[in-house]
Amino acid sequence: MEYVITSSALTKKYGKHKALDSVDIKVPSGAVYGIIGKNGAGKTTLMRVLCDLQRADSGEYTLFGVLSTDKRIKSERKRVGALIEKPMLYTDMTAKENLTVQAAALGLPSFDAGAVLRLVGLEHTGKKTVRNFSFGMKQRLGIALSLAGSPDLVFLDEPVNGLDPLGIVEIRELILRLNREENITFVISSHILDELSKIATDYCIMDCGRVVRQINAAELISSLRKCKEVAVTDTKALAVALDKMGLSYEIKDEKNAKIYGDFKISELVNTLDCELLSLVERDESLETYFLKLTGGDNNA
Repeated sequence: MEYVITSSALTKKYGKHKALDSVDIKVPSGAVYGIIGKNGAGKTTLMRVLCDLQRADSGEYTLFGVLSTDKRIKSERKRVGALIEKPMLYTDMTAKENLTVQAAALGLPSFDAGAVLRLVGLEHTGKKTVRNFSFGMKQRLGIALSLAGSPDLVFLDEPVNGLDPLGIVEIRELILRLNREENITFVISSHILDELSKIATDYCIMDCGRVVRQINAAELISSLRKCKEVAVTDTKALAVALDKMGLSYEIKDEKNAKIYGDFKISELVNTLDCELLSLVERDESLETYFLKLTGGDNNA
């Protein structure tokens, strides 16, 4: 498999705090690589180090197979675009003017701003200045700026943060289209796990500066446990019945529980010494999987 990014033992400290603690990752070419973690897990720091906005204290990484200490890395960085934290926009300029300034900063001799604006759906903004853009339009323009150099790899830090539901869908469709039609590899951090699960092909789960697990979407789906959410008149009686059946379960309260594994409902009813009120089949979500690995509230 070809990797656009690899890292080995990347470590970054702020005083005694390790923002990154021996981080090893591999980002496949053509992936939508989702980085998940609570606040302070190290997501943004990792992206900033890989974009050369910060230097790691130790460890190394590669971009497109070129080591970060190699002189050739400067050339490879031209293939990278990034939107880290908030987009830096000139609010008194139009979208096209913002892109023209970005192109000049990148040293691009010829640049078709209109083509990039069409990619992100801002081709009709004309002379409208950025100060009059909606939040979603500003996010789109931020992504457009990251695409100015026709990159093969784009970093997006919380690209749907603060967007309304329609804006989230628009950014999701934009990322998927750019990934599929332009063959751009994306590295995305997000705390909206349900949304990330709709686009990511690979995941990196971080906690306290360390990588807890790397897993692709197919492996994740096979790892997610199916469960049945049940309501009964007495979960103590339910626990007794499930122990007899040898099933794994989680008691939520006096009347509700989750049962994992396959079983016949008729067998449960016959074993149960109370009334079964309801039963609903559920699939474990990315959020549940994340919480199970990191052991905490979802504050990614």
